[in-house]
Amino acid sequence: MKTRIGILGLGGVGGYFGGLLAKAYAESDKIEIVFIARGETQKRIAESGLKIITDDSESIVFPSIVSDDPAVIGKLDYIICATKTYDIEESLLPLEKCVAKNTIFLPLYNGVDATERISALYPDNEVLQACVYIVSMIESPGVIKKIGSFEKLFFGSDLAPLSKLNALQTIFKNAAIESYFVDNIEDTVWEKFVFISALASATSYLDQNVGEILNSQSSRNVYVELLNEITMIAAVKGLKLPNDIIMQTILKLEKTPHNATSSMHRDVLAGHKFELASLTEFVVNEGLKYEIETPMYQKVLDKLAVISNS
Repeated sequence: MKTRIGILGLGGVGGYFGGLLAKAYAESDKIEIVFIARGETQKRIAESGLKIITDDSESIVFPSIVSDDPAVIGKLDYIICATKTYDIEESLLPLEKCVAKNTIFLPLYNGVDATERISALYPDNEVLQACVYIVSMIESPGVIKKIGSFEKLFFGSDLAPLSKLNALQTIFKNAAIESYFVDNIEDTVWEKFVFISALASATSYLDQNVGEILNSQSSRNVYVELLNEITMIAAVKGLKLPNDIIMQTILKLEKTPHNATSSMHRDVLAGHKFELASLTEFVVNEGLKYEIETPMYQKVLDKLAVISNS
Protein backbone atom coordinates (compact mmCIF):
# COMPACT_ATOMS: atom_id res chain seq x y z
CA MET A 1 0.00 0.00 0.00
CA LYS A 2 1.43 3.37 -1.05
CA THR A 3 2.24 6.19 1.34
CA ARG A 4 0.45 9.19 -0.16
CA ILE A 5 1.79 12.70 0.47
CA GLY A 6 -0.14 15.82 -0.50
CA ILE A 7 1.64 19.15 -1.05
CA LEU A 8 -0.73 22.03 -0.33
CA GLY A 9 0.64 25.37 -1.53
CA LEU A 10 3.14 25.38 -4.40
CA GLY A 11 4.93 28.63 -3.62
CA GLY A 12 8.60 29.04 -2.84
CA VAL A 13 8.57 26.53 0.03
CA GLY A 14 5.92 23.99 -1.01
CA GLY A 15 6.92 24.11 -4.66
CA TYR A 16 10.61 23.58 -3.92
CA PHE A 17 10.33 20.77 -1.36
CA GLY A 18 7.33 19.26 -3.15
CA GLY A 19 9.37 19.30 -6.33
CA LEU A 20 12.24 17.43 -4.69
CA LEU A 21 9.81 14.81 -3.40
CA ALA A 22 8.08 14.44 -6.78
CA LYS A 23 11.44 14.05 -8.50
CA ALA A 24 12.71 11.46 -6.02
CA TYR A 25 9.58 9.31 -6.05
CA ALA A 26 8.48 9.66 -9.67
CA GLU A 27 9.03 5.94 -10.31
CA SER A 28 8.27 4.71 -6.78
CA ASP A 29 5.68 2.02 -6.16
CA LYS A 30 5.72 2.81 -2.41
CA ILE A 31 5.37 6.62 -2.24
CA GLU A 32 3.02 8.84 -4.22
CA ILE A 33 3.32 12.64 -4.35
CA VAL A 34 0.17 14.67 -4.98
CA PHE A 35 0.22 18.41 -5.73
CA ILE A 36 -2.88 20.22 -4.45
CA ALA A 37 -3.20 23.21 -6.75
CA ARG A 38 -5.80 25.19 -8.65
CA GLY A 39 -6.12 27.76 -11.40
CA GLU A 40 -3.16 28.70 -13.56
CA THR A 41 -0.67 26.80 -11.39
CA GLN A 42 -2.62 23.56 -11.74
CA LYS A 43 -2.95 24.04 -15.50
CA ARG A 44 0.75 24.79 -16.03
CA ILE A 45 1.98 21.86 -13.92
CA ALA A 46 -0.46 19.44 -15.59
CA GLU A 47 0.74 20.55 -19.02
CA SER A 48 4.43 21.25 -18.51
CA GLY A 49 5.40 20.01 -15.05
CA LEU A 50 6.83 22.04 -12.18
CA LYS A 51 10.12 23.74 -13.05
CA ILE A 52 12.67 24.28 -10.28
CA ILE A 53 15.51 26.71 -10.97
CA THR A 54 18.54 26.92 -8.67
CA ASP A 55 21.80 28.84 -9.03
CA ASP A 56 23.36 26.02 -11.02
CA SER A 57 20.59 23.78 -12.35
CA GLU A 58 17.09 23.50 -13.76
CA SER A 59 14.77 20.53 -13.50
CA ILE A 60 11.18 19.74 -14.42
CA VAL A 61 9.13 17.35 -12.31
CA PHE A 62 5.68 15.85 -12.63
CA PRO A 63 3.68 14.74 -9.58
CA SER A 64 1.51 11.64 -9.64
CA ILE A 65 -1.58 13.89 -9.46
CA VAL A 66 -2.14 17.64 -9.63
CA SER A 67 -5.67 18.68 -8.66
CA ASP A 68 -7.83 20.62 -6.21
CA ASP A 69 -10.68 18.08 -6.36
CA PRO A 70 -10.82 15.93 -3.18
CA ALA A 71 -12.39 13.08 -5.18
CA VAL A 72 -9.34 13.04 -7.49
CA ILE A 73 -6.81 13.61 -4.69
CA GLY A 74 -8.11 10.80 -2.45
CA LYS A 75 -7.07 9.96 1.12
CA LEU A 76 -3.63 11.22 2.17
CA ASP A 77 -1.19 9.89 4.77
CA TYR A 78 0.67 13.18 5.11
CA ILE A 79 -0.34 16.71 4.12
CA ILE A 80 2.54 19.17 3.84
CA CYS A 81 0.96 22.61 4.21
CA ALA A 82 2.80 25.58 2.70
CA THR A 83 0.21 28.17 1.75
CA LYS A 84 0.27 31.68 3.19
CA THR A 85 -0.79 31.84 6.84
CA TYR A 86 -3.90 33.87 6.00
CA ASP A 87 -5.11 30.94 3.86
CA ILE A 88 -4.79 28.16 6.47
CA GLU A 89 -8.48 27.63 7.16
CA GLU A 90 -9.70 28.39 3.64
CA SER A 91 -7.24 25.96 2.03
CA LEU A 92 -7.62 23.08 4.51
CA LEU A 93 -11.36 22.91 5.12
CA PRO A 94 -12.20 21.78 1.55
CA LEU A 95 -9.81 18.82 1.98
CA GLU A 96 -11.91 17.13 4.66
CA LYS A 97 -12.56 14.09 2.44
CA CYS A 98 -8.80 13.64 1.94
CA VAL A 99 -8.13 13.45 5.68
CA ALA A 100 -8.27 9.99 7.26
CA LYS A 101 -7.97 9.30 10.99
CA ASN A 102 -4.22 8.61 10.60
CA THR A 103 -3.43 11.59 8.34
CA ILE A 104 -0.54 13.68 9.70
CA PHE A 105 -0.18 17.38 8.94
CA LEU A 106 3.23 19.01 8.50
CA PRO A 107 2.85 22.82 8.51
CA LEU A 108 5.64 24.77 6.77
CA TYR A 109 4.38 28.29 7.45
CA ASN A 110 6.16 31.47 8.49
CA GLY A 111 4.22 31.99 11.72
CA VAL A 112 4.13 30.06 15.01
CA ASP A 113 0.39 29.53 15.46
CA ALA A 114 -0.27 27.16 12.53
CA THR A 115 -0.23 23.92 14.56
CA GLU A 116 -2.88 25.28 16.91
CA ARG A 117 -5.04 26.54 14.04
CA ILE A 118 -4.88 23.26 12.10
CA SER A 119 -5.64 21.29 15.26
CA ALA A 120 -8.76 23.40 15.72
CA LEU A 121 -9.91 22.28 12.23
CA TYR A 122 -8.86 18.62 12.59
CA PRO A 123 -8.72 17.90 16.35
CA ASP A 124 -8.43 14.12 15.89
CA ASN A 125 -5.31 14.30 13.71
CA GLU A 126 -1.63 14.68 14.55
CA VAL A 127 -0.28 18.11 13.59
CA LEU A 128 3.50 18.41 13.72
CA GLN A 129 5.52 21.55 14.33
CA ALA A 130 8.08 22.56 11.72
CA CYS A 131 10.03 25.36 10.11
CA VAL A 132 12.28 25.83 7.10
CA TYR A 133 15.17 28.07 6.14
CA ILE A 134 15.27 28.75 2.41
CA VAL A 135 15.27 31.65 -0.05
CA SER A 136 12.89 30.66 -2.84
CA MET A 137 9.96 32.18 -4.68
CA ILE A 138 7.47 31.79 -7.52
CA GLU A 139 9.00 33.15 -10.71
CA SER A 140 5.79 32.44 -12.64
CA PRO A 141 2.97 29.86 -12.29
CA GLY A 142 4.60 26.43 -12.17
CA VAL A 143 8.14 27.87 -11.91
CA ILE A 144 10.04 28.05 -8.59
CA LYS A 145 13.36 29.85 -8.24
CA LYS A 146 15.71 29.14 -5.33
CA ILE A 147 18.54 31.55 -4.49
CA GLY A 148 21.68 30.39 -2.70
CA SER A 149 22.55 26.98 -1.30
CA PHE A 150 21.10 27.35 2.20
CA GLU A 151 18.13 25.09 2.94
CA LYS A 152 17.11 23.32 6.12
CA LEU A 153 13.85 21.73 7.28
CA PHE A 154 13.21 21.05 10.98
CA PHE A 155 10.22 19.12 12.34
CA GLY A 156 9.05 17.30 15.43
CA SER A 157 6.17 16.59 17.79
CA ASP A 158 5.54 15.74 21.42
CA LEU A 159 2.54 13.59 20.49
CA ALA A 160 2.92 11.93 17.08
CA PRO A 161 4.04 8.27 16.90
CA LEU A 162 7.81 7.95 16.64
CA SER A 163 7.44 5.45 13.80
CA LYS A 164 5.58 8.04 11.69
CA LEU A 165 8.18 10.72 12.39
CA ASN A 166 11.06 8.39 11.53
CA ALA A 167 9.26 7.32 8.35
CA LEU A 168 8.85 10.96 7.30
CA GLN A 169 12.51 11.67 8.02
CA THR A 170 13.51 8.72 5.80
CA ILE A 171 11.23 10.00 3.02
CA PHE A 172 12.93 13.41 3.19
CA LYS A 173 16.47 12.03 3.35
CA ASN A 174 15.90 9.81 0.30
CA ALA A 175 14.71 12.89 -1.59
CA ALA A 176 17.95 14.75 -0.74
CA ILE A 177 16.09 17.16 1.55
CA GLU A 178 18.27 18.39 4.41
CA SER A 179 15.86 17.70 7.24
CA TYR A 180 16.20 17.33 10.99
CA PHE A 181 13.84 15.50 13.33
CA VAL A 182 14.32 17.39 16.61
CA ASP A 183 13.01 16.96 20.15
CA ASN A 184 12.76 20.60 21.23
CA ILE A 185 10.79 21.62 18.15
CA GLU A 186 8.89 24.55 19.71
CA ASP A 187 12.18 26.26 20.59
CA THR A 188 13.47 25.58 17.06
CA VAL A 189 10.31 26.98 15.48
CA TRP A 190 10.53 30.11 17.60
CA GLU A 191 14.22 30.54 16.73
CA LYS A 192 13.16 30.64 13.07
CA PHE A 193 10.23 32.92 13.91
CA VAL A 194 12.59 35.43 15.51
CA PHE A 195 14.53 35.50 12.24
CA ILE A 196 11.62 35.66 9.79
CA SER A 197 9.35 37.96 11.81
CA ALA A 198 12.04 40.60 12.31
CA LEU A 199 13.19 40.27 8.69
CA ALA A 200 9.68 40.45 7.20
CA SER A 201 8.79 43.39 9.42
CA ALA A 202 12.03 45.30 8.71
CA THR A 203 12.16 44.74 4.94
CA SER A 204 8.50 45.65 4.51
CA TYR A 205 8.62 48.68 6.83
CA LEU A 206 11.86 50.06 5.37
CA ASP A 207 11.15 48.91 1.80
CA GLN A 208 14.69 47.52 1.63
CA ASN A 209 16.30 44.18 0.81
CA VAL A 210 18.78 42.31 3.01
CA GLY A 211 21.87 44.09 1.66
CA GLU A 212 20.33 47.54 2.02
CA ILE A 213 19.44 46.86 5.67
CA LEU A 214 22.92 45.53 6.46
CA ASN A 215 24.64 48.48 4.76
CA SER A 216 22.65 51.21 6.55
CA GLN A 217 23.27 51.84 10.25
CA SER A 218 19.80 53.30 10.79
CA SER A 219 18.17 50.30 9.07
CA ARG A 220 20.31 47.89 11.10
CA ASN A 221 19.14 49.69 14.24
CA VAL A 222 15.49 49.11 13.29
CA TYR A 223 16.22 45.42 12.68
CA VAL A 224 18.05 45.04 16.03
CA GLU A 225 15.23 46.81 17.91
CA LEU A 226 12.76 44.33 16.42
CA LEU A 227 15.03 41.46 17.50
CA ASN A 228 15.27 42.84 21.03
CA GLU A 229 11.48 43.03 21.34
CA ILE A 230 10.65 39.59 19.96
CA THR A 231 13.39 37.80 21.92
CA MET A 232 12.13 39.45 25.13
CA ILE A 233 8.69 37.95 24.45
CA ALA A 234 10.23 34.52 23.76
CA ALA A 235 12.10 34.70 27.07
CA VAL A 236 8.98 35.63 29.04
CA LYS A 237 7.11 32.73 27.37
CA GLY A 238 9.77 30.39 28.76
CA LEU A 239 11.25 29.33 25.43
CA LYS A 240 14.84 28.10 25.58
CA LEU A 241 16.54 30.08 22.82
CA PRO A 242 20.33 30.46 22.61
CA ASN A 243 21.76 33.17 24.91
CA ASP A 244 23.30 34.85 21.87
CA ILE A 245 20.13 34.54 19.73
CA ILE A 246 20.33 38.16 18.54
CA MET A 247 23.93 37.80 17.33
CA GLN A 248 23.16 34.41 15.75
CA THR A 249 20.18 35.92 13.92
CA ILE A 250 22.25 38.84 12.61
CA LEU A 251 24.88 36.36 11.37
CA LYS A 252 22.12 34.38 9.59
CA LEU A 253 21.04 37.59 7.91
CA GLU A 254 24.61 38.34 6.81
CA LYS A 255 24.79 34.88 5.21
CA THR A 256 21.50 35.45 3.36
CA PRO A 257 21.93 36.56 -0.29
CA HIS A 258 22.09 40.36 -0.10
CA ASN A 259 19.77 40.82 -3.08
CA ALA A 260 17.08 38.73 -1.35
CA THR A 261 14.15 40.03 0.64
CA SER A 262 11.30 38.51 2.65
CA SER A 263 8.24 36.97 1.04
CA MET A 264 6.10 39.51 2.90
CA HIS A 265 8.06 42.39 1.37
CA ARG A 266 7.66 40.84 -2.10
CA ASP A 267 3.91 40.62 -1.54
CA VAL A 268 3.77 44.25 -0.37
CA LEU A 269 5.69 45.37 -3.47
CA ALA A 270 3.39 43.35 -5.74
CA GLY A 271 0.26 44.78 -4.15
CA HIS A 272 -0.79 41.32 -2.94
CA LYS A 273 -2.34 40.32 0.37
CA PHE A 274 0.48 39.81 2.88
CA GLU A 275 1.12 38.01 6.18
CA LEU A 276 0.99 41.02 8.51
CA ALA A 277 -1.22 39.27 11.08
CA SER A 278 1.09 36.27 11.55
CA LEU A 279 4.47 37.97 11.27
CA THR A 280 4.02 41.39 12.87
CA GLU A 281 0.65 41.80 14.59
CA PHE A 282 1.06 38.47 16.39
CA VAL A 283 4.17 39.84 18.15
CA VAL A 284 2.38 43.04 19.16
CA ASN A 285 -0.49 40.98 20.58
CA GLU A 286 1.89 38.68 22.47
CA GLY A 287 3.55 41.79 23.89
CA LEU A 288 0.20 43.03 25.18
CA LYS A 289 -0.57 39.57 26.59
CA TYR A 290 2.73 39.33 28.49
CA GLU A 291 3.00 43.06 29.25
CA ILE A 292 6.14 43.52 27.15
CA GLU A 293 6.50 46.83 25.30
CA THR A 294 7.00 46.47 21.53
CA PRO A 295 7.26 50.05 20.21
CA MET A 296 9.15 49.18 17.02
CA TYR A 297 6.79 46.33 16.12
CA GLN A 298 3.91 48.73 16.79
CA LYS A 299 5.44 51.30 14.40
CA VAL A 300 5.78 48.63 11.72
CA LEU A 301 2.22 47.42 12.29
CA ASP A 302 0.78 50.93 12.15
CA LYS A 303 2.50 51.72 8.84
CA LEU A 304 1.81 48.39 7.14
CA ALA A 305 -1.80 48.14 8.35
CA VAL A 306 -2.55 51.25 6.27
CA ILE A 307 -1.14 49.49 3.18
CA SER A 308 -2.94 46.24 4.02
CA ASN A 309 -6.30 47.96 4.35
CA SER A 310 -5.96 50.15 1.25
